[in-house]
Amino acid sequence: MSVVLQAYRFALDPNPVQEAGLRSHCGAQRFAFNWGLGKVKANCEQRKAEASYGLDGDELTPPVGWSAYGLRKDWNQAKDTVAPWWQENSKEAYSSGLSNLATALKNWGDSKKGNRKGRKLGFPRFKGKRSGLSCRFTTGSVGLADHDRRHVKLPRIGVVRTHESTRKLARRVDTGAARIRSATVSYRAGRWFVSFSVEITRNDPAPAQPGVTVGVDLGIKSLAVLSTGEVIDNPKHLEVALRELRRLQRQASRRTGPDHRSGQKPSNRWRKTQARIATLHTTVANARRDGLHKLTTWLVRTFGAIVLEDLNVAGMTRNRRLTRQVAGVGMAELRRQVEYKASWAGLRVHIAYRWYPSSKTCSDCGAVRTKLHLSDRIFTRPSCGMSMDRDLNAAHNLANLVDATTSSPSCGATENEPDGNPHKTRTTRAADIATGRPAPNSAGQRRHRKVPTHDTLSHVS
Repeated sequence: MSVVLQAYRFALDPNPVQEAGLRSHCGAQRFAFNWGLGKVKANCEQRKAEASYGLDGDELTPPVGWSAYGLRKDWNQAKDTVAPWWQENSKEAYSSGLSNLATALKNWGDSKKGNRKGRKLGFPRFKGKRSGLSCRFTTGSVGLADHDRRHVKLPRIGVVRTHESTRKLARRVDTGAARIRSATVSYRAGRWFVSFSVEITRNDPAPAQPGVTVGVDLGIKSLAVLSTGEVIDNPKHLEVALRELRRLQRQASRRTGPDHRSGQKPSNRWRKTQARIATLHTTVANARRDGLHKLTTWLVRTFGAIVLEDLNVAGMTRNRRLTRQVAGVGMAELRRQVEYKASWAGLRVHIAYRWYPSSKTCSDCGAVRTKLHLSDRIFTRPSCGMSMDRDLNAAHNLANLVDATTSSPSCGATENEPDGNPHKTRTTRAADIATGRPAPNSAGQRRHRKVPTHDTLSHVS
């Protein structure tokens, strides 16, 4: 039993008056975000200009506070002047916009100082009217309607009907196992949604096979190949929808679209086609998400330990021949779902080192091949007589990593099998990558990356 934060999302069916109120609140959040960003940006530029004149220390203009508290304090002092209509919306709309700005500025500052992982983030930019509509409510009348499982309550908006029943959340709220902390409304592909952030007490069942470790090899031909022999087919939702998507995009190109240079406004036919394109993309995304949820839930409730690879999905999408196929699988989303669902159930997910050669390693004898082309779908090793599908072989290697010793994190792989021209093989480099030890800088070897000396496995609890 554990207490976690979980989101419940429901589609809304607002009437015209309520929809206008939702749009007004989302616009108020955008206005507060842009106002705070303009104030911070002007202050930074002023201080930079003063510093160029030789001023420093107390001679510079005092900096503007970037915290959510400081931004809200400045907003309360200036809102009657900059937004005399602010009382038309809930104060939560402006607070959520300033809170989002504070988070964006903090992320930019941490990225600039090197305290944030991932790619470098740029300075926040102003939001336009064509940006996504969203607004968050943390106080006020937020929650489910009393004695009704088809309505929700939002501040200043009132009671809004939902497209689906809210019984899954209502039952937990009635029994005291869940507490609603905030609600976020958003507009996606022609439909309004509300997402409740809920503090919930979960009591997930124990896995059906607690002593079984499964290795999961993700791919494009098959969505996942398990070390137990199961093969999860790739539904290829985007590939199936491409024919209809191409037809709609050709249709949109024949109609009058917007032209910002001449001020030309799009026609109603163009808007309708764009709405159909957005709906098709949403349908594909929902189908992909539903399939991943079903797969990850089954994995967590079946096996006691799950081993995944630390895939460089961003790098894989740079291959122009495989970009669409890799993006359509949702590898990063699958790993994210497995990790948080395993934490709910009290399980541990093992993440294999990114450069561990799971496909090149023989799962029978542990030898590592120096070359294995992507077109080689069958892994063969004549010396030990092993012949197996390469994805299944990789899944076996991932599952074996959990039982590997610390001294040999790659299942004892010390032997390499040359493939192709023996004069062009790099046996030393392949062996070092397999065992996780850095290779020496010898002649004829180019070092593209540094291999860290930590273990092949990392644990996510």
